[in-house]
Amino acid sequence: MSQVIEFLTPRMVGPRFAEHAIPLELLKDLAVLEEMVIEVAKWCYLRDHPERKRSPKGFTDGVALKLSGVGEGSAVPHLSLVVEQTQLFPPQAQTYFEQARTHLIGAINAAEHDEPITQHLPDALLAYFDRFGRGLRDGEAIEFAPEAADRKARLTKATRRKLVLASSQVQELTEEVTLRGSIPEADQGKMTFELQVINGPRVVAPIAGPHLPTVMDAFNGYKQGARVLLQGIGRYNRYDRLQSLETVEHLSLLDVNDIAARLEELKTLRHGWLDGKKGFAPDRAGLDWLAEAFQHNYPDELTPPYLYPTAEGGVQAEWSVNGWEISLEIDLDQYQGQWHALDMANEQEQEKTLNLNEPADWQWLATEITERTGGEA
Repeated sequence: MSQVIEFLTPRMVGPRFAEHAIPLELLKDLAVLEEMVIEVAKWCYLRDHPERKRSPKGFTDGVALKLSGVGEGSAVPHLSLVVEQTQLFPPQAQTYFEQARTHLIGAINAAEHDEPITQHLPDALLAYFDRFGRGLRDGEAIEFAPEAADRKARLTKATRRKLVLASSQVQELTEEVTLRGSIPEADQGKMTFELQVINGPRVVAPIAGPHLPTVMDAFNGYKQGARVLLQGIGRYNRYDRLQSLETVEHLSLLDVNDIAARLEELKTLRHGWLDGKKGFAPDRAGLDWLAEAFQHNYPDELTPPYLYPTAEGGVQAEWSVNGWEISLEIDLDQYQGQWHALDMANEQEQEKTLNLNEPADWQWLATEITERTGGEA
């Protein structure tokens, strides 16, 4: 027989958690949370029993942290402490599990409010945050005390970083990464390859069996400009510099004119790029906006444009399709595009100003490209 005790009801905040749904990639964080709670509970026990060097045998037998449901609104996982009543020790362990919860929430609160973190958790246990919460994205948070008025214990990318680096034992931390780059070297003996990140460092990554053909294709096509999209876990030093790749979860070859890769390249430009004096460098935040706008609004099946920097600090997209020369001069400050299409056969021209923050204008652009390539709008 088991006793089910409500333990934690953290609230996940962010667009991905609408409709009380939790992405599967974040469920692995809940497994790390159980491991962390167990280790903190053991630390609490040993702090109360300084005469002991380790927790009693069977300390966690019959006690488990389980996901018992998901609440409405933003995703609210209901985490329950399940205690087997046949065990002799679990009732005492339950007390230390509850103390562990208090210490974890206290440490997260301290990180959020720039207070001393190690007053709540010791150095060694803070290292667990390196594996917990790294799936969070910008603008997302997990509130461990959602009912509190002003101290909700919000775990974000920023507070997670503070928690990890508060440990003197941690010299590096890991983050989920999405990188674009080329593969100049591959070692099949060691099953590793080097990724030259666009506008970034050159780092070593392991080769998983299923990724070997993609690695070799990119390696063999290196001199022809072959590039890959990589998703995995990167290892950073305390100065936020990528040192290596711990794991590679997804690896795929990119199109020659991959839009996001080209926009990353444009970030390397500096003022005066045109002739040493002229040519403003495109704004990096503007390039990020444009990459996201293309990703969300430009259909994958359409011919990607060639992208070039403009002297004014913008970006020009160009298409050559079925006798039409098309350009879209993009203002990264105003989020506007000046569309110009020229039929080379009869010199028929078309011009239009597009608001690139409006999905309807992107739909118009996609329709124009589709019709000129001979497809259906």
